[in-house]
Amino acid sequence: MDSTSNLAIRYDTSDYGLSYQAGPEREHLPSAAPLAMPRQTLGADGVLSGRSPSTSPANIVRRRVVLFTATLLLTAVAAWEPVRLYAKDGFLPLEVIGLTLFLVLITAISCWFCSAVIGMTLLLTRGDRCELGFTGAAPRPTVRTALLMPLYNEDAQASFGRLAQIERSLSRLNATQAFDIFVLSDTTDERVATTEWAAFQVFRLQSNCRVYYRRRRENTERKVGNLGDWVRRFGAAYSHMIVLDADSTMTGETILHLVDGMERHPGIGLIQTTPTIVEGKTLFARASQFGVRLYGRVASAGLAWWSGAEASYWGHNAIVRVRAFAECAGLPVLPGPKPFGGPIMSHDVVEAGLLRRGGWGVHVTPTLTGSYEETPPSLLEFMKRERRWCQGNLQHFALLRAPGFHWMSRFQLIVGLLAYLASPIWLLSLATGLFIQIRNRPDWGSWWYFLHPEFNPAMWAAILTTGMLLGPKLMGVAVALSRPSERRAFGGTWTLLKGVVAEMGLSAMTAPIYMIGNTRAVFEILLGKDAGWHAQNRDGDGLSLADAKLGFRNEFFAGLFFMVPLLLRPDLLLWIWPIFVPMLFAGRIAAWTSSRQAGEKARMAGLLLTPEENAAARAEAPHVGAEVVPMPIRVVDPMAMAAE
Repeated sequence: MDSTSNLAIRYDTSDYGLSYQAGPEREHLPSAAPLAMPRQTLGADGVLSGRSPSTSPANIVRRRVVLFTATLLLTAVAAWEPVRLYAKDGFLPLEVIGLTLFLVLITAISCWFCSAVIGMTLLLTRGDRCELGFTGAAPRPTVRTALLMPLYNEDAQASFGRLAQIERSLSRLNATQAFDIFVLSDTTDERVATTEWAAFQVFRLQSNCRVYYRRRRENTERKVGNLGDWVRRFGAAYSHMIVLDADSTMTGETILHLVDGMERHPGIGLIQTTPTIVEGKTLFARASQFGVRLYGRVASAGLAWWSGAEASYWGHNAIVRVRAFAECAGLPVLPGPKPFGGPIMSHDVVEAGLLRRGGWGVHVTPTLTGSYEETPPSLLEFMKRERRWCQGNLQHFALLRAPGFHWMSRFQLIVGLLAYLASPIWLLSLATGLFIQIRNRPDWGSWWYFLHPEFNPAMWAAILTTGMLLGPKLMGVAVALSRPSERRAFGGTWTLLKGVVAEMGLSAMTAPIYMIGNTRAVFEILLGKDAGWHAQNRDGDGLSLADAKLGFRNEFFAGLFFMVPLLLRPDLLLWIWPIFVPMLFAGRIAAWTSSRQAGEKARMAGLLLTPEENAAARAEAPHVGAEVVPMPIRVVDPMAMAAE
């Protein structure tokens, strides 16, 4: 039984003497403990603190020199052959454009690859040792910490079920007295709000932690405003806050380690865990959770090594020093209309930069396990979320030159921008390469000449790029295979390798779809279209083929566009079919991967299994999948309540 589905039993809570409060102002809160949280300036008076975080590694400069030197060398190797070949007859304008696009893209990919190599090396040589000193059992806290879960029209039963997991884990450790749980609702749907209130009252009766609930009347500034309101009203009563999303869970052991880490290192303002995806049921979600579980720590280990005390923040599953956050991270509202103006949507990396600007350390911990999240159930829902994040990241253009940020914080902003700009750059690079190839005379006597870089620089670039994109995945496999206990947790070597092949196949199918979807999002935002604020669908089962085809019609037409050059150069088929075929069948791929039935078939076939799903791993990590059965909830119609 999964960890949230067993919470769906309906039960009449009237036997427990619970009351229902109609209207939008339902709340149960502690005494106020106000804490000033001024809005920060991004103007000329923004100044980087002269205080360097005490937790910054002594050799951090050398680490970054190693990363960037390796990146430049690898970029030079990748670019050498195309540059040499194009230079023979002099550079044509189209070739200059193609090379420029390729250099931007390959530099970003090279940096990602080199960071992963560093991460793999650290995991193979140092194991799971962390520079923040998370070892053994963490002591019980002596300070108060608030667990904050913002909600916006979410499934209340599932969200409170996740909180129940956290509370039970803390109860096992006899540590609940040090933690208060706050549910911070921005829900606008009255029926959903009524269910939240009922779920809260049931959970409050069961919890050994103090549990509070607040629903805002006005949802100003979305999550930023929600958390800021809490800090200003109650922040002075707490040393730390752990920020959760509606789909977050964390083990009690992890939470205690985070609090201990903050207490041992008073110069740290934020510690970000590396969440693992769980509870995936559809084929799409299962592939995502397998990939993150197997490959993610290689990336985060490399990131933690070279980012040091100037790491990033992902907005959830992190612990934050409340006073540091209040002092430094009150976000300004950007001037101008949406989508570039208004409240900062991708607030997390900006808050990390502001904390570092104030002299506080910001760290990512790659080896502290027990941090979990969930993923959208379908490719369509995932792209909707990406559209929102894309808009938030593009807002960061306005922040790149803001005074006072540490240069590494600016680099983190650039990395976030490239996560979405890489798609249109890739698309333009492919299109330019095709036009260049159309101009060349084909060798009709051999369909294999394209493998020779002398004739096809684009193919050389494609092969090298693919190798560097797959490299971090293979590094994650190498780490898992080097550890017998982990190899067993994945179901054994054969099961692990089967999952890797399946995940890579699905990734290859969806990569061109992501490229078109993100490119469309970038251009829509540049044209002034706002993404809005919508509740996430976290628990779906299947898309109809008609809806999937409609949702991915742009990808279909893009696939037709990439087929046009084959009319003049059919010999190019062997290297461009992996691009246009997934586009043509994007709707069918989305419908197929959104199915729970397809996900279950994969599980039964031993594909995409993670340690959290296997019995042996559950024995080592009972918090995942453990039964948590709070008093179930009866959904009450708000109109009927008002009539009563």
